[in-house]
Amino acid sequence: MTENPVFDARFQEELAELMRWRRDVRRFRADPVPEALLAALFDLAQISPSVGNSQPWRIIRVQSADKRGEIRRNFLDCNAEALAAQSDDRAALYARLKLAGLDAAPVQLAVFCDHATEQGHGLGTRTMPEMLDYSVVCMISGLWLAARAAGLGLGWVSILDPARVAAALNAPASYKLIAFLCIGWPEEEHVDPELVRSGWQARTDAGQKIVTV
Repeated sequence: MTENPVFDARFQEELAELMRWRRDVRRFRADPVPEALLAALFDLAQISPSVGNSQPWRIIRVQSADKRGEIRRNFLDCNAEALAAQSDDRAALYARLKLAGLDAAPVQLAVFCDHATEQGHGLGTRTMPEMLDYSVVCMISGLWLAARAAGLGLGWVSILDPARVAAALNAPASYKLIAFLCIGWPEEEHVDPELVRSGWQARTDAGQKIVTV
């Protein structure tokens, strides 16, 4: 029988530091990520919580130049539309932002939620079917922290047309795209988010997000 772990003050401080350094990385070195390390990260992510223990995440690893090219063209089209939609006082700043690591990231993953999964037997999803999607997000969060602890960076690319991504990767009809992830060794390290550093948006204090009723 395994004894309950003791997460002492030192561990709690290190966990807080890890969470502070969990950045959305957009600038990667091209150095490869060892396959053994990547497999270990996937094993850790697999133990993430999920509604009804459904484990609905499905990952397509995008390696071929052709497929990566399709994803990049998708991003460029969507990014151009997003730039055109910016107000005059935000457009110049938006144009300077580095919003994707698709050119250099050695590992690129399309993460889907399988809405046809039979795992979990529907537990917890009758009134809130979106819990399947949220379960995938929980897995991504765990993967993100594990990658950061290993010295890797992870970037979540959301400026994409999900239908085009699914079509490019021949994903089953039951798959819903949740995230396109870039993983690799960061070019540079910063404890503050790039969007804060660039002047796009400052962080707010936690207390401003909490209401007591």
